[in-house]
Amino acid sequence: MLYRDQTGSNITGTLVLSGEFHDRTYSHGSHLTRFSVQSVIRTAVTSKLPLNGLNGLYLVLTSDDVEMQEFCRAICGFHYFTFPSIVGATVPYVWIGNSKKQCPEMCAYPFAQPKPFPGSGFMAREKMKPPNGDAGIDGMISVIAHELAEVSSNPMLNGWYGGEDATAPTEIADLCLGVYGSGGGGGYMGSVYKDRWRNVYNVNGVRGRKYLIQWVWDLTRNRCFGPNAMN
Repeated sequence: MLYRDQTGSNITGTLVLSGEFHDRTYSHGSHLTRFSVQSVIRTAVTSKLPLNGLNGLYLVLTSDDVEMQEFCRAICGFHYFTFPSIVGATVPYVWIGNSKKQCPEMCAYPFAQPKPFPGSGFMAREKMKPPNGDAGIDGMISVIAHELAEVSSNPMLNGWYGGEDATAPTEIADLCLGVYGSGGGGGYMGSVYKDRWRNVYNVNGVRGRKYLIQWVWDLTRNRCFGPNAMN
């Protein structure tokens, strides 16, 4: 990996899925806060998942009817770390919400576009077709990639970030918001692939799946870079 923590150690680029827990009863309600997400994780590790304080990472993905503090206004997802007093160990975690019903124009770009204000003169770009047919889920996939890149390179606010304030860092995906291909920037997503149904994507997954994920900052190139880069 190109990125190191404050001790100078390389940051791992390997992620292995070790288990899943589904909370279908909404045991913590449908209105969450950044703090209450840790209680969701505690329920998961108490019920099924292992508590790995050495190299674990937890993803909390919520359905389209779950509201989160600052969701749609300031965030589409975030990462932080758990408190031992709540979960039992200090472990990095990520939260991502499904924006399909609440704010697809903000968190499912480019599969949804902001509505122009009357008289603003703003012209929305053409909406792109999501590669898996669901703007909310495909939007989540890109945010998952965004947050995984940042939690890998800055898991405990002790890794790589831009700016002077560790509590409000500019991280490797923040630097490339809205960029998905070569030439991207300034509201243009960049050059991406299209399948025969005109769905856009830039990476191929297992069993023929296709995904569109945001680029991240590359230290050696000193620019945003991704798997479909032309140069």
